[in-house]
Amino acid sequence: MDSALEELMPRLLPVGDCDLPEDFDPTVPPRTPQEYLRRVQLEAAQCPDVVVAQIDPKKLRKKQTVSISISGCQPAPEGYSPSLKWQQQQVANFSAVRQNVNRHRNHWRSQHLDSNVTMPKSEDEEGWKKFCLGERLYSEIDTLSDNENLGIDYIKMGFPPLLSIVSRMNQATITSVLEYLINWFGEKKFTPELGRWLYALLACLEKPLLPEAHSLIRQLARRCSEVRVLEENRNEEQISALNLMICLVSRYFDQRDLADEPS
Repeated sequence: MDSALEELMPRLLPVGDCDLPEDFDPTVPPRTPQEYLRRVQLEAAQCPDVVVAQIDPKKLRKKQTVSISISGCQPAPEGYSPSLKWQQQQVANFSAVRQNVNRHRNHWRSQHLDSNVTMPKSEDEEGWKKFCLGERLYSEIDTLSDNENLGIDYIKMGFPPLLSIVSRMNQATITSVLEYLINWFGEKKFTPELGRWLYALLACLEKPLLPEAHSLIRQLARRCSEVRVLEENRNEEQISALNLMICLVSRYFDQRDLADEPS
């Protein structure tokens, strides 16, 4: 081994010259400890000093690297910034909801789902979007057929976040579905169906947050602030829902740099 290289990578088991027979063949299995150690030396000498791994990017898991932005939320439109009292009340209500969910999770998990409820697999992004938002909203179909007026078609309208459903979701699934819906929200408008599912998933999200969940909820709060600024009709119910999402992320999950300044 080169002396300079050995200073950086000293040999753990230095081996001197071995008394080997003249017919020693390094290609055959070693018969003595000396032959084994000599074979290791020869193999190590043939290794390059630097090895570069050949990686196929297509095989890497989607969005494997977690990127956490430190940018804040955009301020609420004038006159629509929530008061501190309102924010504190929402946090208290949300905390009570989380406690009730945790207390009764085992009970609701044991309840039978209706025959028409088939929960997608955790990795099925398109399936979860359709399950939560419904085929009408997912496919952006505005018209109703005559048959839909006879009752609620959850396949088309989306399943609500019933406790019997969300209680069956482990933390990995909750984080995945949260990611799917936030990705959808990144290009679409905010809807009541989306709001209900986001609230329910946040209520089931365990603390302390994993890095993936931390990044996701910050992304959610920033997106809510962007949509809030662009809300042309100043729909108070819509803005209130967006304020609520920002409030929960910033004040319950301790992302204080994203919080709305009290009006």
